[in-house]
Amino acid sequence: MKFEGIYTPAVTPLCPDGQIDKRAFAAVLESLIEAKVHGIIIGGSTGEYYAQTSQERIDLGAYAKEVIGTRLPLVIGTGATRTEDSVAYAKAAKEIGADAILVASPPYALPTEKENAVHALTIDRAANLPIMLYNYPARMGVMMGEEYFSRVGKSKNVVAIKESSGETANLHLLARKFPHIALSCGWDDQALEFFAWGAKSWVCAGSNFLPREHVALYEACVLEKNFDKGRAIMAAMLPLMDFLEGGKFVQSIKHGCEIIGLKAGPVRAPLRPMNSEEKRTLQTVVSTLKRTVALITSGANNA
Repeated sequence: MKFEGIYTPAVTPLCPDGQIDKRAFAAVLESLIEAKVHGIIIGGSTGEYYAQTSQERIDLGAYAKEVIGTRLPLVIGTGATRTEDSVAYAKAAKEIGADAILVASPPYALPTEKENAVHALTIDRAANLPIMLYNYPARMGVMMGEEYFSRVGKSKNVVAIKESSGETANLHLLARKFPHIALSCGWDDQALEFFAWGAKSWVCAGSNFLPREHVALYEACVLEKNFDKGRAIMAAMLPLMDFLEGGKFVQSIKHGCEIIGLKAGPVRAPLRPMNSEEKRTLQTVVSTLKRTVALITSGANNA
């Protein structure tokens, strides 16, 4: 499997009582397919996997496959603190018919690089599916580094990495020493740098509600090799990225979906909803971004 294009970590819409809204979830997936993103990830941080029961996670993955069918690749997250739990999610993903799995470091446990590699390879053996690694030390507590990549990179199934450390040095390490592990941008405001270093995919939560704008940046940098146009689009997107990093990330993604007419509902505890001022600010940011990117892609600003 080749990871190329925009991969959207889908939100999980909830009813007012906090239960998963399957009809709204299907609508989110259909909107992404219509917008021509290149793949969908279920069971990621944006999907609030950490606030779901094991059965909810498995049922959600199965329903996503039912809705998507073979129209787009489906990647299912296996994140958990216990290796045994991640193995169970990986096995379920294979039974569901997922095209690949997302393998992160186990949060809170703080494994060494060797221990973390054994964790990943144990999941790999259980599912025998293509793997996108997920390096996010801010949430997991540990960094995937050179020793880790040297060990897990020997598996034919480890084909890509969502690099979300924010450390440019790790981007350089992967590009130079582990070119067989395809780079995927996981740190939004570094998307331009990732594409310059050869990344061909971007896992971006904002594409839940601005899919065409994210696709436009990918196409400018990767397909057209037009980094002048890419810089113009990136400049237009930076206010959104700054807003998302200011806190209430999942809440913002869900409200972004509401702005474009998709039901997303509340977030689960311990998170709390956005206030009215935050919602108004996001509305302004989104409106400006859409208008600016439309001008750029139409050629109106001669980018």
